[in-house]
Amino acid sequence: NFQTVVIELTGMEIANASLLDEGTAAAEAMIMLYNARSKEMISEGANRFFVDQDTFPQTIEVIRTRAAFLGIEVITGDSEQMAFSQVFGVLVQYPGESGRITDHSDLVKVLHSRGIPVAVAADIMSLVLLVPPGQWGADVVVGSTQRFGVPMNFGGPHAAYFAVREVYK
Repeated sequence: NFQTVVIELTGMEIANASLLDEGTAAAEAMIMLYNARSKEMISEGANRFFVDQDTFPQTIEVIRTRAAFLGIEVITGDSEQMAFSQVFGVLVQYPGESGRITDHSDLVKVLHSRGIPVAVAADIMSLVLLVPPGQWGADVVVGSTQRFGVPMNFGGPHAAYFAVREVYK
């Protein structure tokens, strides 16, 4: 039931049962996209992961920590003005840390035209009202399920969700 709800709210095709927290799920999305790079991206040395500046700071820090040991360079900035050089993936927050709700559909089209997949860290409760990221082309959607009342595990992190397109199966 959990996976079905996540699939329906995110507009994705596959969902897992849970991860540790949103930051960890976002880092796992980065690692999955890194390992799924095309042969062309690998030969070009694409090792940059772009994180939109409106992403939660704790998520950015977990991504940076996990990336450091894999030789991945994490770049933050305005995703609408990003440079595409050696970028193998992009993460945006939906809604953003500022509370802004941004339609990322045009950005996703541009990125996909360059072969760059997009991950989204989304507030699952907001997806009850907002357009699901899968509908505007996201490749991976992650986030915390605490907003559904899933309690913290013995004072630890909240369970997170992780949903992807079938191609990443």
